[in-house]
Amino acid sequence: MTALRDAQLDAALAKTGGVPPPVTWIASDEPLLMLEAADRVRAAARAAGFDERQVFHVDRSFRVDALAAQAGALSLFSSRRLLEVRFAGKPGKEIGEALAEAAEALPEDVRLLATSPRLDKATADSAWFGRLVRLGWYVAIPVVDRERLAGWIGERLARDGRRADAATLRLIAERVEGNLLAARQEVDKLALLFPRGALDADAVRAAVLDVARWDAFDLVDAAVAGDPPRALRCLAGLRAEGTAVPVVLWALAEAVRTLARAAGARDAGRPVGQALREARVWGERERTYAAALRRLDARTLRRLLRACARTDRIAKGVADGDEWLSLEAVVLGLAGTPSLALEAEAAGG
Repeated sequence: MTALRDAQLDAALAKTGGVPPPVTWIASDEPLLMLEAADRVRAAARAAGFDERQVFHVDRSFRVDALAAQAGALSLFSSRRLLEVRFAGKPGKEIGEALAEAAEALPEDVRLLATSPRLDKATADSAWFGRLVRLGWYVAIPVVDRERLAGWIGERLARDGRRADAATLRLIAERVEGNLLAARQEVDKLALLFPRGALDADAVRAAVLDVARWDAFDLVDAAVAGDPPRALRCLAGLRAEGTAVPVVLWALAEAVRTLARAAGARDAGRPVGQALREARVWGERERTYAAALRRLDARTLRRLLRACARTDRIAKGVADGDEWLSLEAVVLGLAGTPSLALEAEAAGG
């Protein structure tokens, strides 16, 4: 078993000549960092000739035998393939054991990449997971907590040859309120606005506080605050500006996952304030997220997560439907307004 930190992944790939091992499992409650790590494995696999990629979402319709059949099937398009398995929640024992069996039978020209939320100790110590990670790497990526966020932003700026003073980094961290995707967007924006080198504090402050344009986090704020008219205006603005559906969906899904984690902690008996802190909700967001928890129960949040997954499939062209109408259903559900689309989904439609 090789357990790696996120920072060790590139070095590990370099040691193997850029060829991923038979199995790579990436686990994190930070969607951005998990996606970035998975992207590096995908890029390495493509460079090594694994040109075909098949994605399996672990939901009610997932069948491990279908994955095993695909692993052993001959491809019409490429001699090397990457099979990707995406877990939205905790992997169960039955699926885990079947997945381990399938992984142990992988042919030499097939690689497996699995992504999941952070694994609890029982899962990480299970026999089936041990069988999997003996075949390759387990990359567990911790969350970036509030105290480390300013430093993380500074590191991201430094990658592009820019630097900012401590006060400026704290300002950006406070603006994004713990959301790494929003932090990365701010870093990308600064890279477009300013040349490399030391950033002017006043200019950065003006850029960071300029929120005149629509962004996905305006939409999330309105939906979580229970303001359907404003949320729909934001969604219409994003669509009119040509914002990519995956960007909007990611921001919405992250809010739903955050609320679901907080609801789970609350239902387990922890006070709402503690549940929100455990879900990494800080500052001004605490009040609106606490209000959202009063109107959204765990069952509704699970329905919303399924609706997000369906929207993702529509956006990828593997399910029928209108991606923007599907996004609208998620927005209205998050804002606490009954949605025909969500009601149909709950009924199995």
